[in-house]
Amino acid sequence: MPKPLRYVNAVAQALNDAMAADPAVMLMGEDVAAAGGPFKATRGLLDAHGPERVRDTPISEASLVGAAVGAALTGMKPVVEIMFMDFVTLAMDAVVNQAAKARFMFGGQCSVPMVLRTPHGGGLNAGPQHSQCLEAWFAHIPGLRVVCPATVADAYSLLRAAIEAPDPVVVVENKALYALQGDIDVTAPREVGKARIDRAGRDATIVTYGATLYAARAAADRLAAEGIEAEIVDLRWIQPWDEEAVFASVAKTHRVVIAHEAVQAFGVGAEIAARIASDAFDDLDAPVLRVGAPFMPIAFAKTLEAAYLPDADRIVAAVKSTLA
Repeated sequence: MPKPLRYVNAVAQALNDAMAADPAVMLMGEDVAAAGGPFKATRGLLDAHGPERVRDTPISEASLVGAAVGAALTGMKPVVEIMFMDFVTLAMDAVVNQAAKARFMFGGQCSVPMVLRTPHGGGLNAGPQHSQCLEAWFAHIPGLRVVCPATVADAYSLLRAAIEAPDPVVVVENKALYALQGDIDVTAPREVGKARIDRAGRDATIVTYGATLYAARAAADRLAAEGIEAEIVDLRWIQPWDEEAVFASVAKTHRVVIAHEAVQAFGVGAEIAARIASDAFDDLDAPVLRVGAPFMPIAFAKTLEAAYLPDADRIVAAVKSTLA
């Protein structure tokens, strides 16, 4: 029986398998070659696939993402790594104004089959410039797809799906999950925009994604001890998100809490709550509630970071509030 992989090793396995399957797939980023990446997600890939396909770049996010867009337009399938999601701010023109618009602006005559991988989130006490969750920015841009795998299995299969997609995909990995262990299934369907029922329940729905899945699981365990069965929907894809799966769960439980690590204001939860209110209002027996980080930068201090991140206590309280 194969040993469980760490989340970060599942990412490396997905990259290796994609490169083995398609010679157009190449990696670009700061220290992704000999050093194997800041979190070692590309370790061993330089030896396996050579310097032409695993390329270190200067510390210039704008330049490396711009080069990747150009490579994608000329037939390659670049996978770019940005060390911390905070630094995508330096590459927004290439991602938002070029990669996302190419298919539309050129009448479908070309596309940008590029993947931008980047870690977000807290858990490492890395402070306000290395811990932000900016996925809602990209989900707001027509032409971009956004995925946030929470499990080891999804770290593999969703990255493979992103690399196979014909248009740009932003793959967001929570760096606090890199040491998580689990199994992968290399034959699993590589679907775009499909959520997963992580836990079945009857009394309330918790919609979540990324590392907050584990806070939701802890909350559901505590609620179950009190006779409250919460259903957990792991979104997996943020853009497009699986409206059918979420609405089906709402129709079943009639109460919803949306939990994510990003700040609550103007976030992914706000979009989903609004869509439920407009398209599934008749299935609701209580207002939709959100659990997210407060509207402030995250602190370095371990205790302050822990207080900042959404946890099981807050999710339990929100679920109980919908049931009151």
